[in-house]
Amino acid sequence: MRSLPKKYIAIGLVVIAAVVTAAGLYATGLDRNIPLPAWQPGKIMEDFVSYNEVSEHSSDYYITIKDSQGQVVSLAARGVSQGDEIITAEGKHYRVEKVQGRQATAKYLGADKQFLAYQEMFEQMALPVVATQDNANKLVGIYHTHSDESYVPSDGKEAIPFKGGIYQVGQSLVQKLKNERLRVEYDRTPHDPHDNNAYHRSRRTAARLMKQNPIALLDVHRDGIPNANYYRKNIAQERVAQLRLVVGRQNPHMQANLDFARKMMAYANRVHPKIVKEIFMAKGNYNQDLMPTALLIEAGTHLNTKEEAARGVALFADAIPAMLGATAGPSNRLNAPRPSTTSGTWRSLIWLIVLAVLGGGAFLVISTGSFGSAGNKLRGFFSRELTSFLGPLRRRRNNRKTQ
Repeated sequence: MRSLPKKYIAIGLVVIAAVVTAAGLYATGLDRNIPLPAWQPGKIMEDFVSYNEVSEHSSDYYITIKDSQGQVVSLAARGVSQGDEIITAEGKHYRVEKVQGRQATAKYLGADKQFLAYQEMFEQMALPVVATQDNANKLVGIYHTHSDESYVPSDGKEAIPFKGGIYQVGQSLVQKLKNERLRVEYDRTPHDPHDNNAYHRSRRTAARLMKQNPIALLDVHRDGIPNANYYRKNIAQERVAQLRLVVGRQNPHMQANLDFARKMMAYANRVHPKIVKEIFMAKGNYNQDLMPTALLIEAGTHLNTKEEAARGVALFADAIPAMLGATAGPSNRLNAPRPSTTSGTWRSLIWLIVLAVLGGGAFLVISTGSFGSAGNKLRGFFSRELTSFLGPLRRRRNNRKTQ
């Protein structure tokens, strides 16, 4: 049997050590200030397959989601996937079971008890109307991943590269929050082109905002379904565009973001009934792993007027201070601690160790020429190492006996 050169063994051990060390650094999170991507090794292929999916909010593509009775549950201008979930403003919870072409079927899972619990709690509370005076340190970060998104009736086209009408909608949200005495950092960095890599580019913007220790991060979009009436509604004696809150499913901290979304929809609809249409749990991350109070907001669709969307986000803003503990009324501050990273981190660590072991095994088989030779090499290695390690101990024990 051909012996394995020592340099190959050394290279293999270095590779394994590097992978395990990287996994350890990731698991322990030596520097929590660095926003590591919330990727999971088990989803690498899934992410690769979805890379070429249609870009979100493209006006020429949308999917109709129906329940088992054929009733429309939702419309979405995005790549709807099996496993996506929806919680309606009434608290009905659905999961997408099948996607075929531009049609998807969702299974009714029953009432979302947690959302209904928040709804009941807020209904029993008096609405806070007075902002506190100590909001100087309470900063909300706002940005736009899809900075070209625009509104056809107002902007003349659905997309204006680098300076879409979505900026005026974002400004409406900014101004309303400032009126509530919240500090707002509005980052206008464009992230064009409008493709699936836009979220990778906007992650730098979100990370920059995170350095200012915000209490919430809001990424403001518009939808792309060809039906303005789907979102249009008269609320608070105004014609507005309703909102959809989107939570990314490919986020190890998803439950924390979903909990925030549930509270926001329950309370916003308490303040202005039906201003939030639904919560959509979609395939993706949307940089929401950065903090539990990160949300993606869709303000109407491209066929709504920009003014309708601006009024919609302004009404939604009425609910934000209370949910962030910035009102003198019944405080519902989300003192939620940073979500535990234990579960997702350990899953990733286990995956990395498994990959390291498999890689090392493959290396041995290739370098020795067969599974049998690889096994012999491993047995010889451990035999020599155990002999070297235990040998001195045995000699000392034998010496004591002879004395």
